[in-house]
Amino acid sequence: MSSDLVLITGVTGHIGFRTLILALQAGYRVRAAARSQSKANTILSNPVFKALNSSSQLSFIIVPDLTVAGAYDEAVKGVNHVIHIASPITNGQTTPEEFQERLITPAVKGTIGMLESAQKTGTVSRIVITSSVVAQVPVADFMGRPDYVVEASTRTATPAGPFTNEFEAYAASKITALNETEKWMAIQQPRFNVVHIHPSFIIGRDDLVTKSQNVMTGTNAVPLRVVLGNDAPYPTPGLSVHNDDVARAHVLALDSTVQGNESFIVSYNPEGTFEGTTWQDATDIVSREFPEAVAKGLLPNNGKIQSIPLRYDTRKTEETFGFKHQSYAEQVKSVVRHYLELLAQE
Repeated sequence: MSSDLVLITGVTGHIGFRTLILALQAGYRVRAAARSQSKANTILSNPVFKALNSSSQLSFIIVPDLTVAGAYDEAVKGVNHVIHIASPITNGQTTPEEFQERLITPAVKGTIGMLESAQKTGTVSRIVITSSVVAQVPVADFMGRPDYVVEASTRTATPAGPFTNEFEAYAASKITALNETEKWMAIQQPRFNVVHIHPSFIIGRDDLVTKSQNVMTGTNAVPLRVVLGNDAPYPTPGLSVHNDDVARAHVLALDSTVQGNESFIVSYNPEGTFEGTTWQDATDIVSREFPEAVAKGLLPNNGKIQSIPLRYDTRKTEETFGFKHQSYAEQVKSVVRHYLELLAQE
């Protein structure tokens, strides 16, 4: 247990909320950055948070725009550690003219701004940053079939653009933020160190979702689309990770025994392999685990999806943090069970 004060950004997102819950359970005092009081209220009113009885450990600070210079100056005062999760994600609606403004600039300015704010205070010792597996390789490789294994230290050059689609721009935002952070750290040599967490496609229950149709939001849509009888519109890289494992890695990375200025990939591989996830296996998992829902037609379970084989080495993560990544079956069960629970309530 620790009573250190941790600043967490992005707490109203899929990763952020679960990370907040695990940090509170670990005994940390948390200052949560939210864009508005209404966003903070979604946390305070959530049944999962309320069941913790940890309100005395949690405070909020409003940071309406993370791209503004000095946005986090007040937020980091007196803080021992930072978990910086807040960053733009894709929504399928960003136009090419908006790629820079809505995806790349906020990702980079938000991260560098956090580093600059932390440098102004003498209390921060570690910043854990949510990166992504897309930050480590060229987009063409991520959407192709590279013949190499990606390790935690793998890096790629910052892409210049222009970008042909939203995913390319999102990948560019993650690549640029990672590269600029490591460049800033090398030049500034601050008192604190940084740990990068690189999740793959995050699958698992999102306790901020309260309506069944909203379970399809974000990367949970990848297996759920197939389970609900829809074909995937394009092949998808075969990489996935349980949301609980991503949150756990963020909190465990605060421990001073974990080496700083390192990266950790969080993604599931079948035991003894680098083979990742075969998305189509979701239909077999659902047939086995939810036969009644399939029989009733609640889960048509006949969609199709093609996986792009990619190989990411997660052994360093498991050895450092002392856990095995939960299987794709556990990921699917988590999100499908949540969907059925919400459906039953409607």
